[in-house]
Parts: sequence; structure tokens; C-alpha cells
Amino acid sequence: MNDAAQVTLRTATEADAERLATLLTEEGYPAGASDLASRIARFATPASRVVVAEAGGDVIGFVAFHIVPRFETDDRFVRIVTLVVDPGVRDRGIGHLLMAEAERVAREEGAAYLEITAGHHRPEARQLYESLGYEAGVTTYLRKRP
Repeated sequence: MNDAAQVTLRTATEADAERLATLLTEEGYPAGASDLASRIARFATPASRVVVAEAGGDVIGFVAFHIVPRFETDDRFVRIVTLVVDPGVRDRGIGHLLMAEAERVAREEGAAYLEITAGHHRPEARQLYESLGYEAGVTTYLRKRP
């Protein structure tokens, strides 16, 4: 595969579960095919999507996101929850292509903005998002286990 021009995007199906599980496991998030089959099904709603990038019949990356209504205003935003590209094809525009698809859906849905989290342990991911115009420090991300 030479570049993103040879890549097609499509909605993930349960048949992709094993490959997505492998990609997530390689990123340090261990998961099995049955886990991913159920997650793909859970995201098969009008407000959630899993989009895979495919080249030569192989899934080489994916993005998963939700369209979230806000309560304090009448608009919505897109929350990208996962972006993974096979390490063997990174730096070839696949991440850009997947992010562009999430942004296209956001525009189509009339979203006010998109958001994504980049862990401190993944500086290359943060660099990708910043290169695409995502701003760090706009908000503070806090979390607590229930």
C-alpha cells in the first residue's frame, strides 16, 4: 500500500471484529473478537459510528465516535473515542483520512465541534490532532471512577 489514495472507508461490521481486536490489543488495550463484535453492534446506531479504513481487502485502521447532544445548548458535538492505525502503515495519511471522515460526519450532522482525548503517553497522536487543528487546553479533562 502506497498511500491513502488506495484506501476505502466503510462502516465496520461484525466480520471486522477480530481485526479490530488485534489493532486495539497492539495499542495496549487487550480485547477479544467477541468483545469487539459486541462493541461494533453497540455502535451501530444513528448517533454512533465505527468506520474502518481498508486497503487491498485488509483493515488497516478505524475510528469510532459518538454524536452527542448538549444539554446547555441546542447543538451537538462529535466525541471521537478511538482512532487506531496499523503501525505498519502509519505516516501514510490513514489517520488523516479517518479523522476527515469523522469531521465530514460532524459537518453533515451540524455539530458545533469535535473532541478527542490524547493520552500523555501518546505524543505522536497529540501531534496528529494538533496538525489537524485540534486545540489542546481548551478544556480540562477530569475523570473519576464510580
